[in-house]
Amino acid sequence: MRPPVRIVAADTSAIVIDKDQAVRTRDGTVLRVNVHRPRGEDVVPVILCAHPYGKDRLPRRGRRGHWRVPAQYRLMRQGEPFAHSELTSWEAPDPAWWVPQGFAVVNCDLRGSGASGGVGSLMSDEEGRDIADLVEWAGAQRWSSGSVALLGVSYLALSQWKAAANRPPSLKAIVPWEGLTDAYRDLVFPGGVREEGFVVIWSLGLRRNRLAYSLLTESRRRPLVDDFWRSLAPDVEKIDVPVLVCGSFSDNNLHSRGSIAGFERVDSVERHLYTHRGGKWSTFYGEAARRAQLQFLDRHLRGRGDVVQPPVRLEVRDRRDHVVEVRDESSWPLERTSWTRRYLSPEGLAEQPPGVRCNASFSLRRGGLCVGWTVPHDVELTGSMAVRLFVELSGTDDADLVVGVEKWLGDEYIAFEGSYGYGRDRVATGWQNVALRRLDEPRSRPFDPVASCDVREPVAPGEIVEVAVALGPSSTLFHAGEQVRLVIAGRWLSPRNPITGQFPARYRTARRGECTIHFGPEHPSRLLLPVIRSDPL
Repeated sequence: MRPPVRIVAADTSAIVIDKDQAVRTRDGTVLRVNVHRPRGEDVVPVILCAHPYGKDRLPRRGRRGHWRVPAQYRLMRQGEPFAHSELTSWEAPDPAWWVPQGFAVVNCDLRGSGASGGVGSLMSDEEGRDIADLVEWAGAQRWSSGSVALLGVSYLALSQWKAAANRPPSLKAIVPWEGLTDAYRDLVFPGGVREEGFVVIWSLGLRRNRLAYSLLTESRRRPLVDDFWRSLAPDVEKIDVPVLVCGSFSDNNLHSRGSIAGFERVDSVERHLYTHRGGKWSTFYGEAARRAQLQFLDRHLRGRGDVVQPPVRLEVRDRRDHVVEVRDESSWPLERTSWTRRYLSPEGLAEQPPGVRCNASFSLRRGGLCVGWTVPHDVELTGSMAVRLFVELSGTDDADLVVGVEKWLGDEYIAFEGSYGYGRDRVATGWQNVALRRLDEPRSRPFDPVASCDVREPVAPGEIVEVAVALGPSSTLFHAGEQVRLVIAGRWLSPRNPITGQFPARYRTARRGECTIHFGPEHPSRLLLPVIRSDPL
């Protein structure tokens, strides 16, 4: 009810604010933008953001003169204090900070939202072209140096992918700060499991916009990957400008996988990955992140500085509120990763599969399976994890499996920061609908299996099927004596209430029936772990 968020009155004496400037797109639609720029005649580089949330929806003062914190900050827990100015719209760069650094900040209403005309199509090719047109408009203004970058969080990040793939000449760099790249797999159907919590609330928040379609409605009409969902995926391989990607380990339910996939797939010569496991907004508006953003934009928009940022800024934690180390790395996944298999066995997660046939059964609605490995010495796990399970179902021909990797010390559960401000998250979590288990082989890697999710294959009675489940990326140090615990269930692993649960995340996992996991010489069910050697290559 009282989030640790401080709204600061902006000193506008050195800022020129041009509101509702008209930008005509290539098809004649008029979009509206607000420009914040330094006073004077100097030309400056431009930071641009575009979104459907309303550029004019800014913090306001309450009846007693105090600043009212945006409702989104109250909807979700904020684990760390942070501040931004009254000029800052939702998830956008703060003009009161960036303008004194010598940049103009352009905040844009997307088509069909705010003061802009037309009917919007979220995540579409048309939207990408609109933002590319906005970039070229910003690059041509009299106060502009002609160099433009895109910067913003969440939707203000994911909208950058399609815009940059259009390669507008004035675009010199992008900073997608936590932005998914696959609407189906990252947002509405991770692993083919329907998300019906955040998507509902997010769609309700956009109900006043003029939109050609609702992603909530489309998710109910289109449970499988089809041409519509494929059309929303950006061609990130076409992006060749320098990129600074934020890949958060704490946003596993939404942006983490897509952000890192974008970093891996862009064609940029200079690409950088900034990782963390803190709060989404406290990190974005925090000193360390702003310093990295400024250094990156100074280099690529102004040609300042000879220091090239590392390919990967890695943050390692051993619990929610403790950073063990922040270090530079040369690649993702880390080159010195020792991919280690731990097999399900009656004794826990073992080095080898058991020599005899074994199995364990649980109710899909109420039960689950837990197996663990107590590490004999300190072990760092950095990267994505995956499990392969041999599954038999009874009483049903399908199931939604939820798999988690947790950290325990004896009877103590060690929590981490999670999506939407959930402060009791696991190390990593994955989902997979069993009937949608078929892999997209060209896209899959052992540590990152990708289900095609375009054809259903129900499980026949008595049939044992192999199911691969991708778990999100993370970077965690396990101390000697702590346990890596694998949890497998047919239901969501956290409470569903908004006080102690992972609100607003909610997944449809309520099937009746029983699941049996087989393990042994013929069915080597296992967990793949990214163990990091201490000696750099």
